[in-house]
Amino acid sequence: MYVTPRPNVSEDPLYAVRMGMTGMLAYAFVALLNPALPPIIAALPLGLIAAQRKAFNPAKMLAAPIVMIAIVYAMTWFVEQLRPMPLVYVGAMWLTYFVAFRMILKTGAPLGMLIIIVALLMSIMGMHGTATLETMRDGFVQASLVALIIGPLVYMVLPARTPELHVDDPLPSPGNIEVGAAIRATVLLGLSFWLYSVMQPSDMMMAMIAAMVIVFPTRERVWGEALQRIRATLYGVAIAMLVLWLFAWSSHLSILLGLIFLSGLFLGSRMLSGPHPSMVYQYAFSVTLALVAGALSTQDPAYASFTRIVLTLVGAFSAAFAVALLDMLTDWRGNDTLPAQANSGG
Repeated sequence: MYVTPRPNVSEDPLYAVRMGMTGMLAYAFVALLNPALPPIIAALPLGLIAAQRKAFNPAKMLAAPIVMIAIVYAMTWFVEQLRPMPLVYVGAMWLTYFVAFRMILKTGAPLGMLIIIVALLMSIMGMHGTATLETMRDGFVQASLVALIIGPLVYMVLPARTPELHVDDPLPSPGNIEVGAAIRATVLLGLSFWLYSVMQPSDMMMAMIAAMVIVFPTRERVWGEALQRIRATLYGVAIAMLVLWLFAWSSHLSILLGLIFLSGLFLGSRMLSGPHPSMVYQYAFSVTLALVAGALSTQDPAYASFTRIVLTLVGAFSAAFAVALLDMLTDWRGNDTLPAQANSGG
């Protein structure tokens, strides 16, 4: 799958400031809207906005939230129709995962990842009941609308230096991609049932970290991606604990927003020049935002941190091991190797 390159400080020197402002504004909307699932509002806009590179691209910035809303409504309808037929439901979800993974392997485009994340979360929430499913749907819609507002705003206040638009250059994976997609769909289906059995609906955003590692097609990159997600989670937990500890000394919204801004500023600067791939720091900030939002709403911070770490370790390594083992046994990629670009961003 195409990995967004590291932001360039000469092209966008205000990137880190924009990242901090994005997190701060997202959490301000959490306080304003008082949503049922605060971690989604806090973390999702960052993922959509922080992936932008170079100059503001209105088409991409506006299209991503709209596509997200469309996929969420489609998946909600899909799950509601199939829930009364368990075997058909399971088969349909496997087919959805398969089509999305095949899209990723065939084209390299990240749209398939968006479909996988929405399908995974909506299918698990659907097992909890229609009301829970619709709560997740509303949370995604709210978060997408918040991203639709924040995205143009932060670029208007903090524009990039370069007028050049970033052009994605996705590369397809060689080999028998149907086998690769089937392996990943099967592993993700098993992961779906595990997440349903061990997680509460309020913790569902944690499932994204465990699911993302199996997108990457080679054995080496699967393990590398798993380690990066774990590193990002530990960084995010540590920063969230620091934010919550400092906030406890002075429980005012302005203090919390300032701490979140400083966290984003620090991690954004690490994206520009840190020793790890830039996505490690972006995911760490997403973890921080989701954890702080959850801890200050319904979750106990210690419990949330422990759950997130355990889920990432167990889910990411189990999924990575299963995919790597099946890739090795089937050898669906043959002797081909992916370009070095794939490891450059996370």
